[in-house]
Amino acid sequence: MDLSDLRLFRTVAQEGSVTRAAERLHTVQSNVTTRLRLLEENLGTPLFDRINRRLIITPAGLLLQDYADRLLNLAEEARQAVRALDVPQGLLRLGSMETTAATRLPRVIAAFRRQHPQVELRLRTSHTSGLTQEVLNHQLDAALISGPLQHPELEALPVIHEELVLITAADWPEIRSAADLAARGPVEVLTFREGCSYRQRLLDWLRQEGVPITQASEFGTFEAILGCVAAGMGVSLVPRAIIGAHLTGPDPASAVLRLHPVAAPQFQSTTLLIWHRGRSHQPAREAFAETLGSLLGPFPT
Repeated sequence: MDLSDLRLFRTVAQEGSVTRAAERLHTVQSNVTTRLRLLEENLGTPLFDRINRRLIITPAGLLLQDYADRLLNLAEEARQAVRALDVPQGLLRLGSMETTAATRLPRVIAAFRRQHPQVELRLRTSHTSGLTQEVLNHQLDAALISGPLQHPELEALPVIHEELVLITAADWPEIRSAADLAARGPVEVLTFREGCSYRQRLLDWLRQEGVPITQASEFGTFEAILGCVAAGMGVSLVPRAIIGAHLTGPDPASAVLRLHPVAAPQFQSTTLLIWHRGRSHQPAREAFAETLGSLLGPFPT
């Protein structure tokens, strides 16, 4: 069993298909099948159950997958350390909340690519809990999430202070407190999917203040949330920075959204750059953190 065996096995496990794994590895299906069979014979146990032409990973396969991830990540770290020393290069897998990626990252990524052309930056968007788990699983090198966060295996660097705002359709009356919102009767909440910290902040605030909720509708993009809020379906909590022209169009009469000045501790958020403590030195990640700090300014203390 060598690293190429582990890489092949991990690819099959990720794809759930020999055919797709062969395509990803740029080889023929028979080669993948033969090498996988030899690996199972070498280990003396099946790694997948073959059921109706589907591959279902076995408990032994799950155990090996964990070791394979760690060994391959360690091998990649060793390769980068030997080749690059302290020069940022290679692959940087970055995760981000969608709102942060849309409003904060474009100029940061553009500047980073100009400064470090030898780094291949791949960006993935998801919610805070999903991104955190992917960093813990070494699927991402770093991620921008909504704090607070305390985890013994993770390092965190505060990078952005976000003011979160309650938004409704433009024709709603002004809401200054939970009581104003409750007076309207049960409300529908429009949020990102479960795992989003903004969603949880809004739900916690509404429940704490006794505002009845009819339902919580989930969306995958903030454009969809803004569109449904503008249509009068309900309320949402989003970073002020994403509102932009949606709040006021060419003139006040063309506004489609209304921002409400509600004072609540849940409406203040810190965006953190997190990474695995076990990967304490990674030049590409450290260079990206420097670019973040230089363009977004020092984090307020």
